[in-house]
Amino acid sequence: MAIFEQSRARDPKRYLWMLGLIAPACALLPGPLVVLTGSPVFWWIGPIIVFVAIPLLDWTIGNDGSNPHDEDYEALSNDRYYRWCTYLFLPMQFFGLFIAGFLWADTALSFVDKLGLTVTLGVVSGIGINAAHELGHRSEHLERWLSKIALAQSAYGHFFVEHNRGHHARVATPEDPASARFGESLWVFLPRSMFGGLRSAFRLERDRLARRGKRWFSYENHLLQAWSMSVVLFGAMILYFGPRVIPWLALQALIGALLLETVNYVEHYGLLRARRADGTFGRCSPRDSWNSDSLVTNIFLFHLQRHSDHHANPGRRYQTLRSVDHAPQLPMGYAGMVLLAAVPPLWRAVIDPRVLAHYGGDRSLVNVKPPRKRPVEGVGDRAR
Repeated sequence: MAIFEQSRARDPKRYLWMLGLIAPACALLPGPLVVLTGSPVFWWIGPIIVFVAIPLLDWTIGNDGSNPHDEDYEALSNDRYYRWCTYLFLPMQFFGLFIAGFLWADTALSFVDKLGLTVTLGVVSGIGINAAHELGHRSEHLERWLSKIALAQSAYGHFFVEHNRGHHARVATPEDPASARFGESLWVFLPRSMFGGLRSAFRLERDRLARRGKRWFSYENHLLQAWSMSVVLFGAMILYFGPRVIPWLALQALIGALLLETVNYVEHYGLLRARRADGTFGRCSPRDSWNSDSLVTNIFLFHLQRHSDHHANPGRRYQTLRSVDHAPQLPMGYAGMVLLAAVPPLWRAVIDPRVLAHYGGDRSLVNVKPPRKRPVEGVGDRAR
């Protein structure tokens, strides 16, 4: 009993972290709830929970400003309970996808109901990328492989390479495709980030393999490892349930990827790292990522919203992340911010003044689209 009391003293939210498994549970619940209630609205339970219930709970319950004590850091980091909260996400996620395969293949289910189920699975897929994000930052061999497995449902395996070695190196600079620029709408950002991240991951892994003297088609290629898991997963689903599940599988994967990239948009919009005297960018600090302490969303997303501390200290496990006073603060949790981002005029009305206030009104400190390089005078003439 004393051990449990000590654990709760180190982390008052300790037993709330299991609520993070509500996300993969969304994939398991639609069918039983529809049968029990007779209401088809439960096919849409994923977006209802994420975009309605959670923002309302954030507004009702408010923020959590508590931080772990320095003397508890090692004990919290090494407590395997927190790891199992993320490990359990995976079997629930894939079992829900398997159930969805049965329902997609069933001709008795209407198109609208299948669409609702697909959106729900897409939400789970997107939040599954968050579980992969936590696992992928770890040095343990098992957790890195679990990260790639978690990305299989969204077919977004290149995130494993690009996020850790690309995004974290270039975050809050114009060179980072996943850092939204000031004035850039979500709908312009999405294709730039998705295709830019894919290109970057390809280059990063190609160069890594070349340094090791390995060819692209090598079993050590992290991209091929991650993508092969999607091929196996989707291939097994298609073989078992038939080709009629293909459009639903593709749509839920796309929704998951779009949800992840929308969160990327929120996390760094308009923020720019400070420059050194030589013009290069300084080390990433908590001031270079938007932060939110909305309690419910933080529990739901394993402290993803404490993004400022995560980028400043990427080796920290989610349970040890801190809220930093000098980090820019979002007006609401990610769930509400994703909805706001979908309407660019509303987004800019709310966030642009916060970006400018963060830099004392100095627009030269803001991350804006870099100007196009002008051709050197006379080069075009010589080419002709």
